[in-house]
Amino acid sequence: MKKRHGQEVSISEVLKEFVNNNKLDKGLEQIQAAEAWNKLMGPAIKKYTTAVKLNRGKLFVQLNSSVLREELSYGKQKIIKLMNEELGDELIKEIILQ
Repeated sequence: MKKRHGQEVSISEVLKEFVNNNKLDKGLEQIQAAEAWNKLMGPAIKKYTTAVKLNRGKLFVQLNSSVLREELSYGKQKIIKLMNEELGDELIKEIILQ
């Protein structure tokens, strides 16, 4: 693919530019965070997860098990670290279990 300047550009660069120009970053981060949660937590916890939302560095996770919510609350810092490693960026500063 060529830019107007006559230089070739890779598809990934074009997609990044498209995402940035159309302000789609936040939506993609939301999807990536939900996918990372499901991947890292596995099918057992995924079964009890009803919603995962990322907003301003806070990951809101809605669970339908109070026992699981309590258990996960003990490992919040480890979960944050694992999630950020999976996402490849420091997107998550805090986890709020609901």
